[in-house]
Amino acid sequence: MKVAFIGLGTMGFPMAGHLQKAGHEVTVFNRTQAKAQQWVEVYGGSWAETPAEAAKGAEIVFTCVGNDDDLREVTTGAQGILKTMSAGSILVDHTTASAEVARELFDVTKTQTVGFLDAPVSGGQAGAENGLLSVMVGGEQAAYDKAEPVMQAYGKSIRLLGQAGSGQLAKMVNQICIAGLVQGLSEAVHFAKQANLDAAQVFDVIQHGAAGSWQMVNRHQTMIDGKFDYGFAVDWMRKDLGITLDEARRNGAQLPVTALVDQFYAEVQRMGGGRWDTSSLVKRFDPDQ
Repeated sequence: MKVAFIGLGTMGFPMAGHLQKAGHEVTVFNRTQAKAQQWVEVYGGSWAETPAEAAKGAEIVFTCVGNDDDLREVTTGAQGILKTMSAGSILVDHTTASAEVARELFDVTKTQTVGFLDAPVSGGQAGAENGLLSVMVGGEQAAYDKAEPVMQAYGKSIRLLGQAGSGQLAKMVNQICIAGLVQGLSEAVHFAKQANLDAAQVFDVIQHGAAGSWQMVNRHQTMIDGKFDYGFAVDWMRKDLGITLDEARRNGAQLPVTALVDQFYAEVQRMGGGRWDTSSLVKRFDPDQ
């Protein structure tokens, strides 16, 4: 297919690359042109100077930007993709954003006979680079049926979960789970050290039991070593948790642990760890490590 990819950050850069390697004709746009030019040097394809130019003639346009305002700018802004998207094409948004903006874009695209899917992803930088992302999708079946085979270029688990906004709500569920898991793992690492146990040996054993998780398997040793440069940053997590807590206030969900962990991440930011990965929660227990 002829497709466009808007936003070449940590996730978008390799995701767009997988589309090009799968044989699609990809045009990219990035706010920093040098990044778009770099992408073309690595993968081929082409780059455009504006989102509207990138989207011209595309059957599917993918977006993966920072937040709600960034998404509005590249979609409905003066140089946004909806200026040039044609009837029957599909917008697939991989940004982690609010369910509110997803519903807003669904309504806007419907007036132009453009399909819309909110499709945030999980799996981090490694998942994006290896084409092993989980993709949580909201929208209509017809648009999903057309876009799902294309998303298989970088997605190992892709599912339509309901109407527009459902993908973003599912991503909030994902972040709630991660927040609690990482805090629990941080406390466990701290406890093991305080108890003078060989923490690495302890986690090598228990990761195969009921306490095991992806976070434990992949992060226990880096947490023990005090290394926090392995992907999803604290600043991004706080953005996501802010969206989640806002939605909880709207729907009445009670998220006491999530709210507490959000404040712990605020402490990490104050320590200068905004760009550390999310496992840096453990740093609160040993700031001098």
